[in-house]
Amino acid sequence: MAACVGVIIGLGILRTPGEIAKTIQDPAVYMALWLGGGAFVLLSTLVVAELMSITPRSGGPYALIANAFGPYPGFLIGWTDWLSQCAAASLKAVVLMEYAALLVPGLSPWIVPGAVAVNSLFALFQLGGVRLSGGLFQGAAAVFGLILIAVSVSLLFGDGGGIAEESASNVISTSTGWAHYGIVAAAIVFTYDGWVSASYYSSEVEGGGRSAAVGSIKGVLIVIALYLLLNGLLVVNVPLAVLEGNELALAGALDYLYGQGAGNFIVLAALVILAAHQNIQYMSASRTLYALSVDGFGSRRAPRVGARGNPTGAVFWSWLVMLLLILAGGFNFLLNMSALLFMAMYVALVVGVFRMRRRAPALERPYKAWGFPLTGIICLVGWVAIAVFVALMDFRSAAYSLVLALVSLPVFLWMQNRRGAGGPTKPVHEPDQGK
Repeated sequence: MAACVGVIIGLGILRTPGEIAKTIQDPAVYMALWLGGGAFVLLSTLVVAELMSITPRSGGPYALIANAFGPYPGFLIGWTDWLSQCAAASLKAVVLMEYAALLVPGLSPWIVPGAVAVNSLFALFQLGGVRLSGGLFQGAAAVFGLILIAVSVSLLFGDGGGIAEESASNVISTSTGWAHYGIVAAAIVFTYDGWVSASYYSSEVEGGGRSAAVGSIKGVLIVIALYLLLNGLLVVNVPLAVLEGNELALAGALDYLYGQGAGNFIVLAALVILAAHQNIQYMSASRTLYALSVDGFGSRRAPRVGARGNPTGAVFWSWLVMLLLILAGGFNFLLNMSALLFMAMYVALVVGVFRMRRRAPALERPYKAWGFPLTGIICLVGWVAIAVFVALMDFRSAAYSLVLALVSLPVFLWMQNRRGAGGPTKPVHEPDQGK
C-alpha cells in the first residue's frame, strides 16, 4: 500500500489542476474526469494484479513482463525503467533545490551541488538497510496523505478573500478542441501513475505476489479517495479560472483563499514530496537493476546484497548514473525518450494477463482478475488509445522511444551471448523473506 500511495502521490496532484483548468472550468465535468480517470486506473490494477500475484519476484515491470513474454521484452522494459527511474531522481533533486531557492534565494548559486548532496544523502540511507529505507517509504506515504488532507481542510475553511472576485472572473480559458481534452485525460491518468509500484518488492514481503496485488488495489483506492476529496473541495471553493496555467495550482488556490504567500505551504509540501521521492526512486531503481543483473542483463556486481537486505551493488550503479545525469543535465532527454515505451508497458501488462491465462491455465493464481476478460478488453482499448494519443501529440518523444527500442535489440543479443558464456549472475546474498 505504501509503495502505491508513496509513488502515485507526487508533484502531479499539486500542478495538474492548473493544466486541466486551461480547458475545463465546469466543476461537474472536472470532477467527472477525476472520477473516470481513477476508475480506469483502478480497473487496470484489478486486472494486472493477477499478473503480480503469479510473479512473486522483486523487479517491478521488468519481472512482470519477463514472466509473461520472455527475456527480450522484459529486457527492453527493464532497462528503460531503470534509466527512467535514475532520470526522474536526478530531475527531482534539481527541482527540489529550485523550489528551496524560492524560499531561500541565497541557495540559487548552489542548485547543482545541492542536488548532488541531496541525492547522495539518500543513497547513503540505502546502506542503512531495507528496514530504514522501507520505514522512510512507509512514513513518506503517510505524510503525503496528511499533506493532501491538510490542503483539503484549508480549502474547506478558506473565504476567498485573497484575490478579488472580479480578478478571478476576468481569467478566460482559450484552450479548446479534442487535442486539449485528450491532454486533460492523459494528465489525469498520469497523475495516478505508479499503480504497479508494489511489484518492485514482491519477493521481500510476507505473502509475496498476492501481497503486492492486494496492496496495490488498496493503495489505489486510498489515492482515489484522497484525490476526489481534494479536488471536490477545490472546485467548490475556488474558481477553476484562478488556477489556469499555474505550475503549482494548489499554491494559487491557497493564495486565492488566504492571501498572497499562503501558497508557500504548497512549496514546502513539494519539497517534502521531492525529498521523499529520492528514497522511493532508489528503492525502485535498485531492485530493477538487481533483477536484470541476476538474469545476466546487467552489471555482474549489481546483485551484491548487503547484510541488511538492500541491493547495495545496484544502489551504487544507480547513484553513479544519477550523479552523471545531474552534472550533465541529461535527465529530460532520457525521460522523453522513454515516454511512449511506458505506455507500451501498460499495454503489455494487460496483454500479459491474457497471455498467461492461455499459456498456463492451470497455474495457481492467488488473485484472479475481477470481471476478466471484459475488464481486460476495456483496459487494453484504453491504454492503446492513450499510447496512440501520446505518440501523436509528442511525435519527437515517440521517435526517441522507437530508436531506443531498435538500439536495445543488438545490446540484448550481446548480453545474451555474454550470459550464455558465463551464466546468469548469482546473488552474493539473497535477502530473507518478510523483511
